[in-house]
Amino acid sequence: MIKTKIEPCKVNVASETGRLRAVLLHRPGVEIERMTPLNAAHALYSDILNKPIVDTEYHYFSGVLEKWTDVYYVEDILEELLKDSEVRRHLVEESCDMDNCDEGLAERLMELPADKLAAILVEGYEDPEWNAEDEERYLLKPLYNLFFTRDASSTVYDRVLINSMSFEVRERETLIYEAIFKHFFKVERLNAMQWDRDARTEGGDVQIAGPDLLCIGQGIRTNTKGIKYLAQTFAKERERFNILVQELPQKPESFIHLDMVFTFLGKHQCMAFEPMLKKTGLFAGKDTTLISIEGGKISYTKFPNIIKGLEHLGWDIEPVVGGGSDPWVQLREQWHSGANFFSLGDGKVMGYRRNTHTIDALDKAGFAVLKAEDIVEGRVNMAEYEKFVAAFPGSELPRAGGGARCMTMPIWRE
Repeated sequence: MIKTKIEPCKVNVASETGRLRAVLLHRPGVEIERMTPLNAAHALYSDILNKPIVDTEYHYFSGVLEKWTDVYYVEDILEELLKDSEVRRHLVEESCDMDNCDEGLAERLMELPADKLAAILVEGYEDPEWNAEDEERYLLKPLYNLFFTRDASSTVYDRVLINSMSFEVRERETLIYEAIFKHFFKVERLNAMQWDRDARTEGGDVQIAGPDLLCIGQGIRTNTKGIKYLAQTFAKERERFNILVQELPQKPESFIHLDMVFTFLGKHQCMAFEPMLKKTGLFAGKDTTLISIEGGKISYTKFPNIIKGLEHLGWDIEPVVGGGSDPWVQLREQWHSGANFFSLGDGKVMGYRRNTHTIDALDKAGFAVLKAEDIVEGRVNMAEYEKFVAAFPGSELPRAGGGARCMTMPIWRE
């Protein structure tokens, strides 16, 4: 198993499609096997997962990235950080406090070797007195969603936004990312909840379109106070800046983030869910708003859709419609993260192969369709293609509710 790089890189992401130089991942571990049909909904899953299949699919997903860029793994960095007594005590005490554990557990955890403690902070700690009649088995709760590294932290230019999670089951994830970016990468952090305890942001809603533009989703995860925090932060720092906000449906859960309906494929192409562009179905009446910052003043302008907003800002961008032309197929493939692509560089993306109509749409738009297995096993070299989609297998991973962008936290892009 490949270990993480031990030296930190620079931290800077000024676009969604610049050449990827470093990314942060977390391999799905034992924590995902600690769900049952009774607690899956609380864990924000619509189903429980088959881990051996998850492992195979994730092997090809991460393998593509390891062929392309430097890869850091959360679990490996965490183990290194826990060798520092001050970091260790902070993470243990804060974790136990958030999960209402007794002081005795914190002291027991403090005595563990770094590798075992790192595993427990992610996988959870079982109550030694648990019996089958008890509803809760773990004193320290498993972090079921940690492999969605996108959500709890976001590289925003040369800083990292430690996101304020909307659901309690994910709140402890931010402790780990705060420690990683403070002590390992040693980078400045932003946090909306420190400005207003009710402000919420999540990384799936935050897209770094360019040096002076963020595209942000507003829905059940990122709220208006979180967006206001970002607007006010950049209003103090930049003479000119823009935030293009797309309102999202409150349900179903497949629309939790902007990147479930819209992602950048390159400088001049994006993947989009057609009802969002046409403002039909679940998107009827959902606003697209440009927040313009100039000279410290903030103004608001409505647009018909996100493409029109981008065009107003001088973007020449063509949407590729996820799921093809059939509205029913569009809904089916969106449900399994059909619009959730992750860019390795301009016109170089990766996503689930199961969404066949979406992959066909990319093929017609000029993207060579490459199998992840061929890339990982050395039969195909991504560098030989100007535009491509690295299509990796996904039967279990999509059931967790996210795709390639959800599972990646870029740290450095050119």
